[in-house]
Amino acid sequence: MANLMITIARQYGSGGREIGALVAKELGISFYDHELITMAAEKSDLCREAAEKADEKNANSLLYTLAMGSSAMLHAPGYNLPVNDRLFLAQSEIIKEIAAKEPAVIVGRCADYVLREHTPRLDVFIHTNIKARAERVAKRNNISESESYDRISKTDRRRANYYNFYTGKKWGEITNYDLTLDSSLLGVEGTAKIIADVAKGLIG
Repeated sequence: MANLMITIARQYGSGGREIGALVAKELGISFYDHELITMAAEKSDLCREAAEKADEKNANSLLYTLAMGSSAMLHAPGYNLPVNDRLFLAQSEIIKEIAAKEPAVIVGRCADYVLREHTPRLDVFIHTNIKARAERVAKRNNISESESYDRISKTDRRRANYYNFYTGKKWGEITNYDLTLDSSLLGVEGTAKIIADVAKGLIG
């Protein structure tokens, strides 16, 4: 049986990273989020600073029409892809390599789409109400709640543009995921438990 991959898309401030880490811990499998930036930077010969700026941001190119095709473009001499596209291709390669090697939880990076032909796979979207998100973002970043609303709006818009651009699908559309969960209703630990329990059912 192939490795179980759990992909987690999330609204900003919904606790998706924390939930993903708890799921990975419960299942005893690897967890990938920001680690993918460093790994992709090395693969695509980018400095980490440039990779961080480009992470989960789309470029104004036509790459999305062939992004999931041959990765040869990433390494083709003289072919100067925008940094965003190079990072996306590198992260996509790495995500597929991880799936071939081990079960894991992956946060963001269009992982549900990148792994669309991989089974078993559990695709999850974490959301919650805006007030709970604003409180979490304000506390985590030591900013005012009013500032957090602006940051949430900008980050969610960026994530949606990135996902929609590279996948041709709509970020947050419930039909794109196996589970959509409200982290405020269930709590971070409760949300993680549901995901882990469903995952255990998939692997018997």
